[in-house]
Amino acid sequence: MLISDFEHRRSPVASRHVFAMRMARALGLWAVLTLGGLVIGMAGYAATEGMGFADAFVNAAMILSGMGPVDQLHTTAGKVFAGFYAILSGLIIVIGAGFVLAPVAHRVLHRFHVETSREKD
Repeated sequence: MLISDFEHRRSPVASRHVFAMRMARALGLWAVLTLGGLVIGMAGYAATEGMGFADAFVNAAMILSGMGPVDQLHTTAGKVFAGFYAILSGLIIVIGAGFVLAPVAHRVLHRFHVETSREKD
């Protein structure tokens, strides 16, 4: 079953177990996406600014969370990387939110549609 495997509009609402599995899958995708973004950021800061593991981690985590960089950047390459990494981080946040909110939104809308279908019968 994929994350996009939602029940048809004429089907009954999925059980709580199926919904929980969808949420677990969505959270797993979000975690993989976030960890991948964190690794990219750490590698970029290490390569462009010569930061150690801890400094690269904190800077990448802060940009990925939308807080902004911690350390001042000294090289042009580091500044360019930070700009592109900030754009990538914004996309990761939006895509991750979509992964997590899609099953919730589908369940709410599907439940609403099922209830209105029963009223017509």
